[in-house]
This record gives sequence, structure tokens and C-alpha cells, in this order.
Amino acid sequence: MKSTLRTVVQVALDTPLDRLFDYLVADALTSDVGRRVRVPFGKRELVGVIVGLVDSSTVPDEQLRAVIEIDRQLAALPREVMQLARFAADYYQYPLGPALLALLPPALKRAKFRPQAPTAYALTPAGQAYCAAIPVRATAQRRLAELLAGGPVAAEHLTGLRAPLRDWLNKGLVMADHGSASRLVTEPAPTLTEAQQNVLATLLGAADGFTAWLLHGVTGSGKTEVYLRLIERTLAAGKQALVLAPEIHLTPQMVERFKRRFPDRKLVSLHSGLSDGDRLAGWLDCLDGRADIVLGTRLAVFTPLPRLGLIVVDEEHDASYKQMEGLRYHARDVAVWRARQSNITVVLGSATPALETWANAKRHRYRLLSLTERAHAQASLPEVRLIDTRTDKAALGLSDALRKALLENLERGEQSLVFINRRGYAPVLYCRACGQVSECPRCAAHQVIHRHRGGYQLRCHHCGLASRPPEACPACGSLDLRPAGQGTQKVEDTLADLFPAARILRVDRDTTARRGAFAAMREAIAGHEVDILVGTQIVAKGHDFPMLTLVGVIGADQALMSADFRASERLFAQLMQVGGRAGRAERAGRVLIQTEYPHHPLYAALAAHDYPTFAERTLRERKLAEFPPYSHQALLRADARSMAEAMAFLETAHELGRERPEGVLLYDPVPALMPRIANRERAQLLIQSVSRSRLQAFLTPWVAALREQKNGGLRWSLDVDPLDW
Repeated sequence: MKSTLRTVVQVALDTPLDRLFDYLVADALTSDVGRRVRVPFGKRELVGVIVGLVDSSTVPDEQLRAVIEIDRQLAALPREVMQLARFAADYYQYPLGPALLALLPPALKRAKFRPQAPTAYALTPAGQAYCAAIPVRATAQRRLAELLAGGPVAAEHLTGLRAPLRDWLNKGLVMADHGSASRLVTEPAPTLTEAQQNVLATLLGAADGFTAWLLHGVTGSGKTEVYLRLIERTLAAGKQALVLAPEIHLTPQMVERFKRRFPDRKLVSLHSGLSDGDRLAGWLDCLDGRADIVLGTRLAVFTPLPRLGLIVVDEEHDASYKQMEGLRYHARDVAVWRARQSNITVVLGSATPALETWANAKRHRYRLLSLTERAHAQASLPEVRLIDTRTDKAALGLSDALRKALLENLERGEQSLVFINRRGYAPVLYCRACGQVSECPRCAAHQVIHRHRGGYQLRCHHCGLASRPPEACPACGSLDLRPAGQGTQKVEDTLADLFPAARILRVDRDTTARRGAFAAMREAIAGHEVDILVGTQIVAKGHDFPMLTLVGVIGADQALMSADFRASERLFAQLMQVGGRAGRAERAGRVLIQTEYPHHPLYAALAAHDYPTFAERTLRERKLAEFPPYSHQALLRADARSMAEAMAFLETAHELGRERPEGVLLYDPVPALMPRIANRERAQLLIQSVSRSRLQAFLTPWVAALREQKNGGLRWSLDVDPLDW
């Protein structure tokens, strides 16, 4: 029977097909664009987003199916966010449906729409009205109404409420002070240094509209205070501010500081560590315009913000801003595009900017501002000393100079950090008889030794395979098996043996996996309950511990030997960041780096705290090699049951690309640097051009042709502007 429903909506769905789907609706409105819908898809029901209305469809009427439900309880996604998703999908060569659905909180992707919770209103101690959708029972709603009738609520009146509602009230809408409501105290703004004043004057004096600024400031120079002053002006103008941070571990610390500075403002934190309910509540606060400040990790760049007035990308160089699966976007670059789209200011901050960002500033695409001294009046940049381990041999990873410095710090009652960017006990289990090392049977990688439940375990950091260490060498039968090298666990044990009275804390992915663990560790360090930290890059970023005055670096040389052309850039940033943890207050800081290459130019620039010299030298090398930022790249990856299958697909892709614009190069397919992970063989094909527009012009039809290929069990993906090889 022919349907009488005549309005056709185009719906984006989370499917691998790069197309939109037409459905019939009885009462579709223009305002429904951006709304969620529930639709039939095969034998399933899927959640999608309406991206447009059309008068007719190319699909025959008898084949068109009707939308099951339109969710009109929530506000539609703003047009700007829809455009942002389309830009990201187009640029990163990814289907629009999965790209758009990836922006929604997990709770909004479920194929069952729930009635929206009643809206509860509360007054802050400052008298400002806020509202939030809270999933509570009617009895709790009545109780809440009674409580709020008199304004701010005292703590003892909350005891009868269910935990979700009580938690919500405690997040800034209610203040308790022994039974009486108290006003939140605003943290006073510190006095600015002359350099901060100059930077801020330039930022505040700039014309309205889009400008991308690079704020290059040494560690501890007060970049965050500049952000806070800009946010203050943004809020005063009735606008919203979006602040991105690279790591989930940094977000709570920033939240605390921002809450103290803006206690009467609605602040929302968005990151993957939140529960689905908390993430949904925060996202809805943003969508409905209630949020004033949003602090989040990379996905927060797509958050709907109807009053957006400022974007800040802190530690903009950090590789965590790059999404490594699905829609492989770079949040920093998306943030710049969004700022341009919204005609607002974006500030990119770093002590060690990405070379692409530095080159953009030198080309005057971004405007450069610098903070060259630390903001604390008594603080200075730490002394960097290179320990030549060719003469001062390291025993169990530690040179004599580093051991002596650690002892001196302990005697002074100051804190130390031993940095080694390798977790576990030791990188490999080694047979002294035949040289066999512990290989992962599923990956082209070593299994790492971990201390585990009173014994040891071999664990692959790529596929997660774990096993007991063998009693004898599987190759020659020798019993002489030894751990080789150091990881954070072994360094922790070594320090405990050397300094039995010291309070030692290990901070790596293993010790911080439990929710709330890292926050507790930060409190212990700040409370001077720790003498020596042993940590990976988790402790290298954004943390301010006034009593930490010594940083010792182990194993940095490995990055100098890497086949990845970005390795030296990452090493310099990593060491600059970890060294920046030392001497941030009135106590002087020292950084000791163990190396066999003390005369390497990278270490010389690091010792001089001279990022510009390092950047210019490295950019010259990149230009000679025609590497980014002097070229633009995309990487086609394939993994299959066999290397032959993966290479055959890439050979076909190479052939499909024989017709291409001038200046676009396709390199021959090669195995990946890590050619096997989890029993899947991996290969890749590099595409490169000096012109971004020519590269995109080639990629669009080429990717469409690749999607037409029948691949069986093979998987492939395209990474535009890749960071990892």
C-alpha cells in the first residue's frame, strides 16, 4: 500500500556506508534538523540525526520506510555543530553518520528514547538561578521544591535525598557551613608579571573576530592565569568559554582551579572518565546554554555551545589531541576551524609548540606571544645537567651523580622525581645462554615483565596478552633467564633498597587505572607525604608541586634512534615538560638527564631552555626531507590475517590512485613499523603532497573507490595528518 506520508527527511546513521538515508515523516519541521530520530534499519532500530528535509527522494515510495519517533524533548543540535561535524567528516575522509553520532553522549545513542526528567531549579548563594534535568522520583521532586523555597539549602536538610540529587546539589548549587548557607569565596587573582601584562594587553586589545594566537610560554610562566583573565572577559560579555586539556588526569586539577576562580559560574567538565549519566547531564547543560565554562579533553571540541566566545587549547602540542581510531581528527586543528567558523578568538598554549603550530606562527597565520620567565617571583628555570653515562656508568639504571642528588634532596626534605617513560618491571626477559628474549606470540613486539601478585608476569603492551614467565628458555632450555633493562617497577624497587626510609610513590598507567587513584596521589604529593616519585609521562604535564626540586631522567636516548621523524620533537617536549616540574616556587630546581650523547644538539637546546633554536633547526631538517609542515600526508593502513592479503589490498589502492593531481605522490606499500598486532598483519601506504587542497582533491574520489572494493576479513582506514606510523 502506498504511503500517504509525504515529507522526506535525510538521516545520518552510525553505519560504515558513506551516505545519508531517506525516511518518511508525517509532521517534519525545519526545526527538526539536528534532532535525534529512531528509525528502522533492516531488522534493527537505530538512532540517527536528521540532517535535512527534501521534497522528494530518489528511493521509490514503496521502499521508503517511516521514522518511528522524533525526539523533540531535547534541543536540536545547533547548525554550527552540524557544520563542524560535516567539516571533520569531509577533511578526515570519514562517513558523516558515524562522525555525527560520535559527538553524542553514549546515553543519547541508545535506540530507546526516555521521557526527559523534570527540570529542577535552584538558587546559588550568589542568587543566580540555575536549572538542570535530574532523573529523580516525584517524591524527591516535591522534597526539592520544599527545600528550595527558602533559597540556599543547609547540609543537614539534604540527608533525606537520594544520592544523585544530593550529589547534584553539592556540586555548587548548595553550600553548607554547619547548618547555614554560606557564600562561595572567590579566589583572588594573583598579581601579573610584566610579561603577562603585556601578553594580556595584546590579547584584550585585539580587534573582535577570528584570530588564532600561539601563546609560547616556558613551564611555570603563568599561561593559565592569562587564560583565566581572558575567560573572565568572555563571561562578562555573556559568552561561553571552551578550554581543552590533553589528558584526563589534568582535567580535575584544572576544574578545581577554575571553580575557585569562578565559583558563581556554571562549570562543566567533559571527558571519558565520567559516568554516562554525568556526561549526559554536562552535555545537556552545554546544549541548553546553561554552561558558562567547559573544560574537557579532545571530544569536547565538538560540544554544542550556543554562546561560544573563546576557545583555549592548553598544551596544544600534545599527541593526545589526536584521535587514533574511528574519526581520526586532531582536536587542536578542529578547534581552530571552529573558532574561524564562529568568528572568535582561539588561543593555543604550550612551552613546546608543535612544529606545525610554530611554523604557522612564523608564517603569520597565527599570532605569536611569548612568556620567557616564570611567573613566581622567586622561581627560576631549573638548571639542566647532562650526566655522561659512558663515564658515570648507571648501576640498576641510576648513575652515581643521580643517586647522590637524590640523597641530598632527601636530607633537605625536598621532593624528587625519577622519570622513566617505560612501565612494568623490565622491557624483556633475556636468556644469557642464547640471547633469546621474551617475544609476544601474537605481536611483533616483546612481552614486558611486570611484578604481579607477589610474583612476575609477562605482558604485551599492544594486545594485552599475559602469561607466566617460563622456568627455562624455550629456545635452548637454559635456566639462566634474567630481566633486562628497567621499568618503573624496577626503579621503584631499586630506590627502595637505596633509600629505605624514603616514602616512594610510583605513578604510571598501572597505578592510576582505578578511578580516583591519580587524584589521591596528587593530594599525597602536594601534602608532602611523598619523598620520591617514580613516573612516566603522566606526571610530566601540568602539575605544580612546590616542594619538588629535583628531576632525574632515565632512558631518554632511545628516542634519538627512532625511525619516526617526529621522535626528536616528542622527546624535546617530553623532557621540557618533565623538567618543568622542578623548582616552580622559591626553591631552586635541578634536572639531571642520563645520556650517552651529551653533545647532541637536542640536549644542548634543552639545557639552554631554548625551544626556538631547537624548533628552527628541526624545521630545516624537515624542509630538506619534505616532511610536515612542508608537506601534507595521509596514511592508508590495512590489517588482515596475512601480510600478503594486506599488501594485495594496498597494491590495488595504489593502482586505483594512478590518476591523480600533479604534485600528489603515492609511495609503495610497505609493512607497518609494528607489522603484527594481535595476530593481524599490518601494512601501510603513504600519500603526500605539498598542497593540502590537491591532497584532499585526490583523497575524496580515491576513498570512494576504495569503499567499493570487496575486502573479506581485511580492515582498512585512512589517517589524514597522521602522527603515528
